[in-house]
Amino acid sequence: MQEKVDLGAIRAFVAVAQAGGFSSGARAVGLTRSAAGKALVRLEGRLGTRLLHRTTRSVALTADGQAFYERCRQILTDLEEAEAEMRQSSPEPRGLLRLTVPDSFGRQHVLPILGAYLTAWPALAAEVSITDRVADLVEEGYDLAVRCGGPLQDTRLIARVIARSHAVLCAAPAYLAHRGEPLAADDLLPHSRITLGDRNGARPWLLTPPHRDTLRITDAGRLHLDSGEAVRQAALAGFGVAYLPTFLVGSDIAAGRLRVLLADHETEEVIVRALYPSRRHLSSKVRMLVDRLATELNGLED
Repeated sequence: MQEKVDLGAIRAFVAVAQAGGFSSGARAVGLTRSAAGKALVRLEGRLGTRLLHRTTRSVALTADGQAFYERCRQILTDLEEAEAEMRQSSPEPRGLLRLTVPDSFGRQHVLPILGAYLTAWPALAAEVSITDRVADLVEEGYDLAVRCGGPLQDTRLIARVIARSHAVLCAAPAYLAHRGEPLAADDLLPHSRITLGDRNGARPWLLTPPHRDTLRITDAGRLHLDSGEAVRQAALAGFGVAYLPTFLVGSDIAAGRLRVLLADHETEEVIVRALYPSRRHLSSKVRMLVDRLATELNGLED
């Protein structure tokens, strides 16, 4: 019969890793230094790997220890939240919420909502990765991701649409004064285009002229960037024509810093989704934030 997981040893391991030493870590969970050390030895023996590098003054996580620590920390946080939910009829978000959001959309739209959310629930803390890199939620231990556009490719994730927008072609007035304004999609060819993507390629520009089939422009532009905010800044600086969602450039268009091009051409819809790992019981800290995002981002283009 396989030995059961020792939750006390896991608590001791997490406490020691967080404290960076056995004495202070042991005190945090009500153990002596000796008891914490023995618990860690048993845990490493059961797992068949070393979790900590030990010196006379401190400890440090091994590579295996770091991976195990991240999972254990999340498990203990979920357990504390589950216990809290059982103790009260109205579950209060608490513990650590780890999320990843795209650069520009995250700064402009998600962080203000998250700030109000944290103010409303003082027992909750957040760790946020602001990047256009597509993180692996399961492998990297994120509770939630917000992503803009593109199909849902990871079947391990649950997706909820929280906002909708559409893309526009736009450029700075100074650039258009110098290079001229395109009047048809074919006129884009001689222009400096600013594209978004990674080293594997650019995100396509989808344009449907009146009474014609959709055009799909897939090649990288003269300036190719991996950040939507960087594309916006390059367009504002007059480098060329960009293709971006209105939730990123709507205020620039309204203020005259950017002008919409080929307004009679239809463009693609940009869907904003909240993604989270498929779990039977979604924690209140994630569920309530997703609800809040969906409510406050409703009518984003209005």
